[in-house]
Formats: sequence, C-alpha cells, structure tokens
Amino acid sequence: MSSPKINLLSFSGNVRILHLSWVAFFISFVVWFNHAPLLASIRDTFQLTDGQVKALLTLNVALTIPVRIFVGMLVDKFGPRRMYSALLAICGGLCFFFALANSYEQLAMARLLLGCVGAGFVIGIRLISEWFPAKQVGFAEGIYGGWGNFGSAAASLSLPVIALAFGGADAWRWAVAVTGVIAIVYAGLFYLGASDTPKGSTYFKPKKLGAMEVTSKGDFWLYVFLQVPMTAALLVLTWKLSPAGFKLIDQNTAYAVYAALLALFTWNIWQIVDVNRNILAGEVVPQIHRYKFKQVAILSAAYAIAFGSEIAVVSMLPLYFKDMYGLTLVQAGLVGSSFAIMNLIARPAGGLISDRFGRKRTMSIVMVGITFGYFGMSFMGQWPLWAAVAVTVVNSFFVQAGCGAVYGIIPLIKRRLTGQIAGMSGAYGNVGSVVFLTVLSFVTPATFFLVIAASALVVLVIVQLLDEPSGQMAEIMPDGTVQMIDVA
Repeated sequence: MSSPKINLLSFSGNVRILHLSWVAFFISFVVWFNHAPLLASIRDTFQLTDGQVKALLTLNVALTIPVRIFVGMLVDKFGPRRMYSALLAICGGLCFFFALANSYEQLAMARLLLGCVGAGFVIGIRLISEWFPAKQVGFAEGIYGGWGNFGSAAASLSLPVIALAFGGADAWRWAVAVTGVIAIVYAGLFYLGASDTPKGSTYFKPKKLGAMEVTSKGDFWLYVFLQVPMTAALLVLTWKLSPAGFKLIDQNTAYAVYAALLALFTWNIWQIVDVNRNILAGEVVPQIHRYKFKQVAILSAAYAIAFGSEIAVVSMLPLYFKDMYGLTLVQAGLVGSSFAIMNLIARPAGGLISDRFGRKRTMSIVMVGITFGYFGMSFMGQWPLWAAVAVTVVNSFFVQAGCGAVYGIIPLIKRRLTGQIAGMSGAYGNVGSVVFLTVLSFVTPATFFLVIAASALVVLVIVQLLDEPSGQMAEIMPDGTVQMIDVA
C-alpha cells in the first residue's frame, strides 16, 4: 500500500512540522555562515592575514564535531522541540558576541562557539523521522536538509546587501546582529508551534543517556574505532591553531587542548563500555532487536564526503571567486552561492530517488557524480566565469543529493537511536570539512578539489558494503509490548 503524497502547500499535520523544521534549520545555517559573504569586510576591519582568515573558516566547523554527538544524545532523551528552541536561542545570542568583537581573539572565539549551531541538523532529522513513514522519510528529510541548507546561499545573497543598507565600516557587524535577532525570535515560535510526535504516538528513548547502544561485539569495536578519526580531526585542528600553524594560540594552550581532547576521547570510550557492558559480558541480543552498526559507519563515511566537502567549499568559494575573477563583494556572494543554491532541489531529489529506486543504488550513483564533479572543478581557474559556475552547479547537485540519500537511510536503522546515529554521521560530515579545509590551507584550490574527488572514489567502494533497508525494526513500548515499524 503506497503512502499519500506530501502536499507541500499544506500547513497542517506532518507537513506543518516539516515546514517548522526546515525553517529552523535554514536559520541555523544563516547563523552558521553569516561570516562567509562578509569575510572581505571582516578582513579589512581587523587587517587579517590569509592564515587568520583560514583559521576562522576552520574554527567555524570545529566544535560541531563533538557537539553533534552530544546533541544527538540529548535529542533522543529530551525531544526535538526543546532542543531546537534552546540551540537557536543560545546561538542567536552568540551572533552578538561575534558582531561586537574588537579583537581577532574575540572574533575567533565567537566563531568557534557559533559552530555549535550546526548541530541543529541532528535535531530535525529525529523530528522528521517521528512524523513521516518509511516510504516518505527520504523525501521529507531531503526537503528538511535541502531547504534548510539553502540558508548558506541565502546568507551569501542577502547579508552583503543588508550590510550595504547599513553602510559604513561597521556594516558587517549590523548584518551579523540581524541574524542573531532572527534566530532568537524563531526559537520562541518553534517552541510554541512544534511537537515531538503526532498525537497518541510514543517517543522512544534510549535505555541510558550516554553512548549509543550496539547489539554485537563486532559492532562494539567498530564503534570504538569510529571515535579515533573524530579525535584526530580535532587534534589536527589544534595543531593548525598552535605556533606551528596559524599561531592563534600559544604552545601551552595547545598542550592543554591536546590533553583535554585525549581526556574527552577516554571519556567517550568509557561511555561506550558503560552503556554496552551487557554485550561485552556475552549477552546475545534477540534477533528482533538487532541492528547493523556497519550501516552507521558507511553512512558516516559517505556524509564526510558529501556534507564535509559542501561545508569546506561553501566556506571558501565566495572569496575564491572574488580573488580569481576580480569580482565585487556582492558579485562574489552571488556567484559563490551557486554551490549551495542546488540544495533547494537536489537534497529532496536525493531523498525521493532513494525512496523510489533503492537506497544503496542511489548512494552509488551520487558518489560517482561527486568524484567526477570535483575532478571538473579542479580546472575552474583555467575557464571563463560562466563555465566555472556551470561545473560548480552540476557538481553541487550530486553533493546535495548525496546528503539527501544518506539521511534517507539513517531514520531506518534504529528509531530510538535516530538522534545519536544522525549525530555520529553529522559529526563525520564535519570531520570531512575539517580535513578538507586543512588540506586547503596547504595546497592550491585545484589540488583541494582533486583531493575531494579521490576521497569520493574511495567511499564509492565502501558504499558497496551497505545493506538495503528491508522489513521492520522493533521498539519496546512503555508497557513492555513490542511495536514493529516498517523500514521499506
């Protein structure tokens, strides 16, 4: 039996939740990238070096790695309504911290903290999965992610214009402050209008607040292994900010951060052990309650390529076009937004194709497209502006469709862990962005694009190990009965 079509012109039932969610994510993306189209003005205000500009770009995605994991845990426990409202309100306030900065150190700290707003994506993934059935969830998640992700393009298009409207040397500050006001106001509206589940439905929660539950010893060790790249990415980031890199922090501070990250890694491992003691003790989980953690690992790798490259490219593209083709700030913002603008149709398309024609097949196709797309972008400096924009848009379609395809599968793995699974995959998206931005700090843009293309080719091979979701997953109701949820 087919599910009814999603009427996007409606504002009732699950479509109302969809609209409330993508607008929340849209605003979080505007806040997250409210600096990118204004970087030229910010650079002039603080007389920043190229290294300091690149450090800001990297800081913007750093904290999102651990925060997406943490927020994933909290949303599974406390629900999307409260979590999204709180995140928007807090990060809206941080916009004023960034706008009022009077030193590079303050600017950098504000940018680091504002990266937390990127965790909002995880919250909406869990919320949408509660309101839409399996046959619609890919398309619904694609709309949520795609229309929300368009916030980066909206920032590129609108913030330079808003800054021009204010005028003067501090115009960029006013533009950033406007985004903070919008985020705080919408936090209240979301809290009043959203609901965690449809009326009468159960919001399934994990057994413990902490690490993710796994269902076999093999999955346990794979989960432990996945902690390593996330910690390594943060260690590399710290090294970049130390005297050996951008010289943003002194050596003693760098040592302190290294120690803190290793402590965080140890704590994460302890949490994994604590939550999964029954598995280590040899308990056999009944087949009906098992899920394959390899699905999480493969989707995390795919999202590292798709979303990781998107964030890295969106961060550098306006300035790249400005310097490469001699454009004005507004023109560079318009052209730079060409990469993100495809979010409006490509993410929903990726989710819809995944719903209709198979999850694994769709993932394979988009990875092929991403590989060839970034290979083409490596030649952009040799082409006229129109050709560079054309190849950017075509590649962007595959990148955004890849993001939609990943999150067309994640809600179908284990319902009560959806926030944590989305957090893990989302964190790997930011691991990818940190890695790619680190590469960019050492190489030319052409080589940067080639590195992403080669990485996508590797993940294409890994995706072939993905299992197509089928059958049903089981969740335990509060009264102890088992509810079966369709995943195909």
